[in-house]
Amino acid sequence: MKISLLQQMYKDVLVGIPLPKDSHHYASLLNLCVEQSPERDESRNWMHLPSTDGGTGSHQDTNMSDAVVPTTDDLSNSFANMNSSFSAREVMLLQLTMIKMMVAKAESQEIEFNTRQKYREIFVLLLKEAKIDSKLICVLGSDDQLLSHMASKSLASRVYFQLKEENTLNVTWLAFSLKTLSGFPVNTQAAACLWTLTTIIKDILKDQVLPKAGILKKLLAPFDAVLEGFYNSILFHHFDSQHYTSPYSEAANNLISFIDLLEALLASRIELELPLRCQRVLFLKVSYVLNLISSSIHYLFKKLFIMLLKKCVLYKSREDAKSGSLFLQNPSLLEDMLALSNAVLQVVNLTWLNQIPLNEKTSYFGGSEAAPGDDTQGGSDQTVLRALSLVVLKALEFKFQSSATEAEIKDFQSSMSQLLIFWRSHVKPSQQSHPVVHHCEWLSLIFIEQDDDMWEAAKALLLIYLKFDRLRHDAADNLSQKEEETWNFLTHASGYNPHCIFLFFLEKIAFDSTVLLDFLISSETCFLEYLVRFLKLLRKDWHQFVDVCNHFDTKHGTFQSISSVKPPHQEKQSCMTDESLQNACCEPEPQTVISLAASHNYLVFTAEQGDNEGAESNQSNSLICTDSTALLGSLQSLVNYDSSDDSELESDGKESLVNTKQVPLNNEGERWMRETCCSYTDDKWNTLKSEVLPLKQKGSNTSSCLTCMASSGNIVPPRIMIYKSTKCLEELEKAISRLQRRNLFPYNPSALLKLLSHIEKISKNVNPQ
Repeated sequence: MKISLLQQMYKDVLVGIPLPKDSHHYASLLNLCVEQSPERDESRNWMHLPSTDGGTGSHQDTNMSDAVVPTTDDLSNSFANMNSSFSAREVMLLQLTMIKMMVAKAESQEIEFNTRQKYREIFVLLLKEAKIDSKLICVLGSDDQLLSHMASKSLASRVYFQLKEENTLNVTWLAFSLKTLSGFPVNTQAAACLWTLTTIIKDILKDQVLPKAGILKKLLAPFDAVLEGFYNSILFHHFDSQHYTSPYSEAANNLISFIDLLEALLASRIELELPLRCQRVLFLKVSYVLNLISSSIHYLFKKLFIMLLKKCVLYKSREDAKSGSLFLQNPSLLEDMLALSNAVLQVVNLTWLNQIPLNEKTSYFGGSEAAPGDDTQGGSDQTVLRALSLVVLKALEFKFQSSATEAEIKDFQSSMSQLLIFWRSHVKPSQQSHPVVHHCEWLSLIFIEQDDDMWEAAKALLLIYLKFDRLRHDAADNLSQKEEETWNFLTHASGYNPHCIFLFFLEKIAFDSTVLLDFLISSETCFLEYLVRFLKLLRKDWHQFVDVCNHFDTKHGTFQSISSVKPPHQEKQSCMTDESLQNACCEPEPQTVISLAASHNYLVFTAEQGDNEGAESNQSNSLICTDSTALLGSLQSLVNYDSSDDSELESDGKESLVNTKQVPLNNEGERWMRETCCSYTDDKWNTLKSEVLPLKQKGSNTSSCLTCMASSGNIVPPRIMIYKSTKCLEELEKAISRLQRRNLFPYNPSALLKLLSHIEKISKNVNPQ
């Protein structure tokens, strides 16, 4: 009979129908059938509830002697009168579900006031007469994981409800939790306490009405010293990697539960003006976590800790976004971030990154193996790779933003060197992509699939660049040209030149301004902050931006001169390259057409004089045309119309260079080149053509308008990169203005539009040469 009444009560509570009977009646239905036996053994407090088949488990030890603990015989007798079709386990699961559901209903404003009051009366009876908190604590120790989990959720909801309604902590639960956590590792049942505390913290953070600061302080203050001691014990004093080789052991359960609690403590920190010690311990003693990550524990724990560290380094960004607080206005946050950063950079410089294996196979839908032909980036876990990279980059940002001297730039270069080695060892380019030959490209390559992380990483490197740049100018009023060249070389060699990083990213998105617009509108990235800072830099450092664009056109442009391919009897032909950028590349410059074609997937053009003109000239010009699908080089922009820019060029209806063949450099050859490559009528494109040096051939009265051609000793690259990048920014400005006029932009973009307009004026009025 009792089960049918319980089921009817469940249906009434589920739909919010007022409960017609007396509160004592419903309290008796929810009272767990867990009774204290007068003859119970004090040393055997934890027990296992009956399973579905009627069997019982064995007792387990604990130090919690104050808990109300039943015996197996008590449980069997209690359920004897129930419907035989329902087991004791199923009845108890329904009771636990009811308790949690009624707590949620009692807090809901959608439920009538009288109904909510009835629920509160039932809770008071359960707490004072049925000692429901003690019985829930008993069920926490069950070997039945589902029962233990539901008991934890129900107990957490009860403790939270009492804390919210009466502003008091449940004394029974508090005493149990403190004793269990203090007794670790002798008391191994820590996971249940950690689950419950974590759930209570999360419930408080989700509450939109509750004054979180006071409630959190009341909850966490009693645990402050105990949790720090537990942190020291589980991660250092009693840590044994042999206990964590499997993610399914009891020790693993304790560790995973503690990681969840640390994450909840981190999230709750923002609510307190002065954080408690238990909310800071992860920052101040992060070395314990770093040691675990490089130890022999199971890969799952390493991944969980790495993702937790990522949340730590992004904590300041979340705080600033929420409250607008400044970094230096929170001394404890500054201290904690510096402690974490120094610890991370210390182990990074000791090759800590190389001790972390990332060759674990990631999970695939429907199985554990990648589909044939899938590019798995060399088998590395890309999620962990990005997280580790972001931890290092943000640590560098915090360290050098807070206090940096010109001498510490070498420390930064050392850390970046370790990070670049780490990236190269774990990211293998696919057969379709080009090998990475410039350090600044790594950032977009690593983070392109995770845009929020990418802009956090880009912003970190931009802030470091700006800080170092200020240090240089503060140390010397007038910097020599050699010092400027050395500085530029270092920024490229360490992979943090902001102009180079931005241009590589634009290449990756095919110069599509709508992608940038999506980032600006999204609240999930810091792209707005990054873009504003970058545009301010661009406004005062335009010439550096132009130089980098020229390097792109030279290095990744349509045609390049290769001196080593000429026969021995020919004169040497110089190649326009920038020495500083050449040295910054992480791969040596290719010396032959064969090696270049093999590593960059190039198609080779060889233009030679006809036999009948051999007397006039015996010089041949070697031109190289890129066919790489990964980089949008100059010729590719004329052939593969992947972006809106290319589509506009195509709309003129003119033919483009689509075939590869030997090209004789005589009048007929010039005519063919002109007809196939240079027939665009776009005004901006004509402007670009007028800035390049046309090909002059001996004995010829016409000049080719091919935009990047070898000319008896040098190459003048086209201004493809600066054209496409500035056009992308112009399109972004027009799109933002259009949305603003229609009141569709989510915030006031006036300052951003002012910067974009200024950049547009510079690009049109200032001669980039």
